[in-house]
Amino acid sequence: MEDNQNHQNQLNIELSEEIADGIYSNLAIITHSNAEFVVDFVKVMPGVPKAKVKSRILLTPQHAKRLLSALADNISKYEAVHGTIKPTESIGIPMNFGGPTAQA
Repeated sequence: MEDNQNHQNQLNIELSEEIADGIYSNLAIITHSNAEFVVDFVKVMPGVPKAKVKSRILLTPQHAKRLLSALADNISKYEAVHGTIKPTESIGIPMNFGGPTAQA
């Protein structure tokens, strides 16, 4: 009976070849409203004054908090194996897109 319940709780996640390739980003811009968090992933190239948003992810506040927890857990595990991740200098980009923002 317990095996049957485990199969009912499984989620089959499909990953297309296009999505599996991933998108490179070296800047994340985060904004929020009372109902959602918006994370824009950007690729900034040295010496290029313009950068494009490569992907935008919309999250509920609850899912954003779960993502924060999952990232913290994975960073701790990474650092336990590979050593402390050293922060880099922040990029001097104006982040005034009309709402509360943060960058990562």
